[in-house]
Amino acid sequence: MNKIVFGLLALTIICTSCNDAGEVSEKKNKKVSSRNYSITKANSYSSLFIDSSRVESFIAEKKIPDSISRRIRSFYNTRNYQFAWFSDDGLTEQARGFWNLHNHYARTSGDTAFENKSLQKRMDRLISEEDLSPSASNKNYINTEIELTQQFIIHTLRAYQKDFVKRKEMERFIPYVKLDALKLADSLLNKKHKDDKYYEDVNPSYGLLKEKLAQYLDIAKKGGWTFIPKQKKILKKGSKSPVVFAIKKRLQFTDGFPANDSSDVFNDQLDSSVIKFQRRHGLDADGIVSESTIAEMDIPVEERIKQILINMDRMRWLPVEPEGRLILVNIPAFMLHVKEDGKNVFDMDVVVGKGGHDTRIFTGSLNQVVFSPYWNVPKSIVEKEILPAMAKDPDYLEKENMEIVKESETDSIPEIRQLPGEKNALGKVKFLFPNSFDIYFHDTPAKSLFKKDKRAFSHGCIRLREPKKMAKYLLQDQREWTDEKIEEAMNSGEEKFVKLKKPVPVIITYYTAWVEDDGELHFRGDIYGHDRKLVSKMFLK
Repeated sequence: MNKIVFGLLALTIICTSCNDAGEVSEKKNKKVSSRNYSITKANSYSSLFIDSSRVESFIAEKKIPDSISRRIRSFYNTRNYQFAWFSDDGLTEQARGFWNLHNHYARTSGDTAFENKSLQKRMDRLISEEDLSPSASNKNYINTEIELTQQFIIHTLRAYQKDFVKRKEMERFIPYVKLDALKLADSLLNKKHKDDKYYEDVNPSYGLLKEKLAQYLDIAKKGGWTFIPKQKKILKKGSKSPVVFAIKKRLQFTDGFPANDSSDVFNDQLDSSVIKFQRRHGLDADGIVSESTIAEMDIPVEERIKQILINMDRMRWLPVEPEGRLILVNIPAFMLHVKEDGKNVFDMDVVVGKGGHDTRIFTGSLNQVVFSPYWNVPKSIVEKEILPAMAKDPDYLEKENMEIVKESETDSIPEIRQLPGEKNALGKVKFLFPNSFDIYFHDTPAKSLFKKDKRAFSHGCIRLREPKKMAKYLLQDQREWTDEKIEEAMNSGEEKFVKLKKPVPVIITYYTAWVEDDGELHFRGDIYGHDRKLVSKMFLK
């Protein structure tokens, strides 16, 4: 998934105040979009609506300049004063995506002119909380909503080259009304700009996915692909069956199978096309057509178009690709990519959080390697797993090489850690990139998990298949850390922290559709249900 990620967004850091940043772009265009009264709770993206008077009061109280306040009014008029960043089930995915992008930009650009420490504290808390119940009458949610919009407008004016993200396009970055997926796709593909400047020009990953959207929309307009009957018997090279012919017809649409082959024999050419399809969908690429392969083939083209549109929306929140080293993880692909100056260096299989212990989407900076780490067991795991095990077996801690560090003064849950060693859940090395979710990379003694196609088994942290390779790569510029010394530190049994001379950016993403360096479109399963939630909010039934 090498090109998945990054919009190479050309930045222009305007060394002026926030107010001036808005004035520069507003001189030529002082228009405000008309209010869209056709949006109601029946067809809106979010179920929460804000009274327009509350927006005006906020603008007056905060003394927001006209250059920004006009855009705020225009932004909310477009969505009929529907919340952009909250729905009744909490923060929207776009809120999380924007805040990650905002923090990444502030951290890497040094542009602190619009820093908002109060909002930062609130967002840290909101993002960490699992069960939110936002209310359209709650002043705290209203203020946070409008402040996020203000930050979004200023960020967009400062971070993108002029005219590549226009005012009306900015207003539509956050979905606001349920639409027919095919009509939305057609609109995105056929919208023309007079100046011939388009968002995909500064976000290649978005542009590549847009090209694939055109291909799939064309397939949909022609009626889509045919349904393949499910069967328990597997098909492979040499098989003969009417189903084989149906598979050939299906793969003519997306995987290069020639249209002139009408036989029902599973031949070499079909074997190659099946393997290509399986690779693109994260299946075991063995050329054997089982129920799982047929199930992927039978997903209608309309559903694939929705999946592409959802991931195009996610790609709007891609940070600028940094020069030098970068580590990227795509959760649904169970894969980590190490890049240098935009080029892939190596890939690595990973294990991510299981359902209920989701690995979070965020950006950070890897700054420390920890050899022979202790595992400080999270309080939730102590309560739900360790204490019940201790109740059944008084020798449990000793058997698992664990110890009580401190008895709690406020409740019955003690602090427990696991000592370095062969049984340690973090293995022999971990990699720290400070974040509010307490997520990090680490080794694992459970190596067998890497043999599975779908690798969601952890409590949220990310397990690496080749942790020693990662340690050697990160410490290659610190010459004292030879292969022998790294091996020794990993097996010493004594915890040792090593600070990197130059932190490495880390980006954790969630893409279920993307285009690889070779131009192939890939799909993956929606392991946390994020796509499913967006489908219900973005598209008409």
